[in-house]
Amino acid sequence: MSHEPAERWDGRAPGVETIATAYLAAAGGDAGLALRRAIADALADLGEAERRTRQRDRLISRGYVRAGPIGRGDWP
Repeated sequence: MSHEPAERWDGRAPGVETIATAYLAAAGGDAGLALRRAIADALADLGEAERRTRQRDRLISRGYVRAGPIGRGDWP
């Protein structure tokens, strides 16, 4: 299993240490509370991603049903 480095230097997103420090500071130094908040946020983000995936899949499915397969009627 591959893991992201603790800090990223490419500017795409904050690294693990930056995020952990922010959660710890927001929790007033309570590591347990910071961990629970980070997990709750991660689960909420995962749920939102799954919801969007289901919505996209429904839209794709509806579009296929409405349009029919590409090339329909081309077969002899």
